Amino acid sequence: MHPKPFMLAAVSAALMLACQPAVESQNPSTQSSTQPAGETEEQARAAKSGDGKAVVYQVFTRLFGNTNTTNKPWGTLEENGVGKFSDFTDEALAGIKELGVTHVWYTGVPHHAVIRDYTEYGISLDDPDVVKGRAGSPYAVKDYYNVSPDLADDPANRLQEFQALIARTHAHDMKVLIDIVPNHVARNYQSISRPEGVADFGASDDTSVAYARDNNFYYIPGEAFQVPAWPDDYQVLGGESHPLADGSFDEYPAKWTGNGSRAAQPAFDDWYETVKINFGVRPDGSYDFDSLPAEYAQKSIEEHYTFWQGRDVPDSWEKFRDIVLYWTEMGVDGFRYDMAEMVPVEFWSYLNSHIKQVNPDAFLLAEVYQPHLYRDYLHLGRMDYLYDKVEFYDNLKWAMQGHGSTDALIEVQEGMADIEHHMLHFLENHDEQRLASPEFAGDARLGMPAMLISATISTSPTMLYFGQDVGEAASEDAGFGKASRTTIFDYWGVPAHQRWMNDGKFDGGALTDDERQLRDFYVRLMRFSAEQPAMNGHYAEIHRANREKTEHYDDKLLSYLRWSDTQKLLVVANLRDAAYPPLSLTIPADLIAAWGLTDGDYTLSEQLYGELATTLTVQDGVGSVPLALAPLASLILQLEE
Repeated sequence: MHPKPFMLAAVSAALMLACQPAVESQNPSTQSSTQPAGETEEQARAAKSGDGKAVVYQVFTRLFGNTNTTNKPWGTLEENGVGKFSDFTDEALAGIKELGVTHVWYTGVPHHAVIRDYTEYGISLDDPDVVKGRAGSPYAVKDYYNVSPDLADDPANRLQEFQALIARTHAHDMKVLIDIVPNHVARNYQSISRPEGVADFGASDDTSVAYARDNNFYYIPGEAFQVPAWPDDYQVLGGESHPLADGSFDEYPAKWTGNGSRAAQPAFDDWYETVKINFGVRPDGSYDFDSLPAEYAQKSIEEHYTFWQGRDVPDSWEKFRDIVLYWTEMGVDGFRYDMAEMVPVEFWSYLNSHIKQVNPDAFLLAEVYQPHLYRDYLHLGRMDYLYDKVEFYDNLKWAMQGHGSTDALIEVQEGMADIEHHMLHFLENHDEQRLASPEFAGDARLGMPAMLISATISTSPTMLYFGQDVGEAASEDAGFGKASRTTIFDYWGVPAHQRWMNDGKFDGGALTDDERQLRDFYVRLMRFSAEQPAMNGHYAEIHRANREKTEHYDDKLLSYLRWSDTQKLLVVANLRDAAYPPLSLTIPADLIAAWGLTDGDYTLSEQLYGELATTLTVQDGVGSVPLALAPLASLILQLEE
């Protein structure tokens, strides 16, 4: 939701409230290099599918189509421009699809608080004292039954324009994902678009008490909300005068803040623009709803749905059920859940089982950062996928930066063997630093071997952030949004991405040579991962054997095998921007046997560019592959039989 690190004391308290594990999570026994990681039931099903795997393209919707290059910090929509739903033309969607994309996550679609005046459309003004930036955080949703007016050519028809975008996306054979943010809503939540008979959040709350099970919010009785004390280097709207920017916001009694702060005056670092939703978790952390029995970790989604039928659940559960089913009926194919770990697992069982009754193929992706909770949120909460941030992304980032080791990546994959299919991989998203920013790698090329690893090491989906494929560096402060992350708070243009857009042609015509080459790499890699059967097949690492036996092989290299019944691959990545002396990779005898090979010579051909071929020699049952690795080598070698 917000640029990390975010684990302030209040957030930690909120996590303690919501995240008491329903069952004790069990970490499976790790696999050795002699036991191919394809033996789990999930992987066996994937290996038989014969298809590639899912590729999610995250796009910050209001930035994607913006061709304005002014980029004035704290600039207005009129000064800096804004992208629209209509900017996702057939040409734009074809350019996204070229990356092997199966799902487009349109970030920032639900109507969130924004400073621009839309009162002529019946939308109330938002107070800058409780809005981050001028364009507003997409994670401070103001009306869950409509979309952001900024994104429409005609705000009066904004919902119809989004429906047209859903249809265009489907026509390009891609699914549509949007955000759902159950943990919190905008401080000034007010749905003017809710269906007849649907009550607004908080409409029936008893505000005289801190907690009641069917209250939608938590309260601080007897105290009025106060805006944070602004830091010396911060001015609302960059210091511009605004009639509502008066250092106050009328809220009595004060509500708990979205990250769990119980102070009437939250801190500037709190999520002060939001209020926390009550899901029936008492202030002491105990639950005011039926617990989900531990054995439901092994039960079907239909059994989860049946469990909740006829049970009395908190009012907030029903409100969010109605919201997600509203969007599902409209044609949305799935959801990315913000800060899911701050909401009880039982709620997710309830919500996700209801969604799957309507759309069994819905794609449900959750942001969870506590590894000890992963299996609870997958098995009990019935998520399809979780971010693999804390384990895989963090270790890969450290290895790229030179103060981590590829050894750790092998350990992570072993520890995740039973759930690896469900752990979505990425190198960029709206919360994380851009690869090309000095704060991360400083050079988009350094992300190429890392992206190879991220996209090919497991059967999990891979996610790309818009502009990643052309090396966007996010080098400027946008106002509330700061350098290294593309702003989610301001009206802004994204320079490298704009060069790919080429004034609406979406043909990359304005890219530099380096950017064009980078885009070509991403297209080749992501299409390969989305189309090739081995990507949904078996995995086995050969890294440890080569660390022990192969001269010059160190912890800035990574190597592993991927295979299915019809395809056998050797993947090698060099994270160092320097060449290695010639080396000979070893493939242990048990894996040669798993591939069904006998002694002799076999051709390995490189799959991304077709510019390299080498020989796998099997002698006495052990394989060896001679390689000369160039700087940042990213190799997928296929056995030709």
